[in-house]
Amino acid sequence: MKVAVVGATGLVGRKMLQVLEERGFPVTEFIPVASERSVGKEVEFKGSVYKVIGMERAVEARPRLAIFSAGGSVSLEWAPRFAAVGTTVVDNSSAWRADPGKKLVIPEINASVLTREDKIIANPNCSTIQMLVAVAPLHKRYGIKRIIVSTYQSITGTGVKAVRQMEAERAGAVAERIYPHPIDKNCLPQCDSFTDNGYTKEEMKLVNETHKILDDSIQVSATAIRVPVVGGHSESINLEFASDFDLDEVRAILRGAEGVVLQDDPSLALYPMPITANDRDEVFVGRVRRDFSRENSLNLWVVADNLRKGAATNAIQIAEYLHAHSLL
Repeated sequence: MKVAVVGATGLVGRKMLQVLEERGFPVTEFIPVASERSVGKEVEFKGSVYKVIGMERAVEARPRLAIFSAGGSVSLEWAPRFAAVGTTVVDNSSAWRADPGKKLVIPEINASVLTREDKIIANPNCSTIQMLVAVAPLHKRYGIKRIIVSTYQSITGTGVKAVRQMEAERAGAVAERIYPHPIDKNCLPQCDSFTDNGYTKEEMKLVNETHKILDDSIQVSATAIRVPVVGGHSESINLEFASDFDLDEVRAILRGAEGVVLQDDPSLALYPMPITANDRDEVFVGRVRRDFSRENSLNLWVVADNLRKGAATNAIQIAEYLHAHSLL
C-alpha cells in the first residue's frame, strides 16, 4: 500500500500523518509531497523521518492512494495526473465537491456510493461533515424539511498563518493579517469570500453539499462565523421535520448513531465544547431541545475537531472503506 500525502507539511497534512498512524492504516511505503518551496523538508511518520518530494516525482512513484490537502488549484492541476497513472485520490479541497461526476463522501452516510472506478473522491467541507453526521440519522427517521445553521469556526480552519495572527495579537505584537480585521477578542461574520447573493462561499458549501450528500429537497440557511478558538468548530442547528418527534427517541437515535457522541445533561453542565472535542474523531451533540416557536422543530449544538473529523479523519475513513472493500 504505497500512500502519498500531498500537502504533508501543512496543518491538515500533518494531522493526516498523525491519523494514518493512529488508525493503523496499512501503509507499506509512505510518500510525503508538497510544493517546491517545501521540497527537502522533513516530516516524521511511524517513527521514521522522510524528506518531502515534489509533485512530478510523486506522480512518477505511482502511489496506490494519494490524500490531498494542498488547496483547490493544486488539486485541479494534479489530481487528474495522479488518477491518470492509476492512483486513487481523496481530495480535501473544494476543487471537486460540486463536480457532478465526482462523489462527495461522508463514510457514515454514503460510503456505499463508491466504486473502483472513482479515481478522484471529494472530502466535504469541515462544517458540512459534522452537521450531516449529526442530522442524517434524524433525517432518516423524521424527514428534515429545513435546516438553519450558524457556525462558530476555529481559526485553524484557515491554516497556520491564522493561528500565528491570533497568537501575535494576544502577545501584543504586530501580526501578518490573514483576516480583514483582528481575530483575538473578536468574531468575524465572514468565512471565505462573499458571493453575489450576499452569502459567503463557506455558507453556500453548507447548502450545496447538504443537497449533494443528503437530500436536495432540504432547505438550508447558513451563517458562518470565525471565532478566536482552536480545537474545533461549533454549530447551532435548528431542524424542522416533516413529522413530529419524541425527545427521548431523538436522544436514543443520536446515542446510537455512528460517529456521534451525545453530551446532553444541562444539570451537570455537560455539553459539547471545542476544548473537549479537540483531537477527537467523534461528532459531539448536546443542548437537544424542542423549538417551541415552530411546529416539529428541534435545536442542537454540534461540535467537532475540524482538522480531524472535519478533514483528515474523514479522508482516511474514506481510504479505509476503499481498502476494506477492495476498491483501491
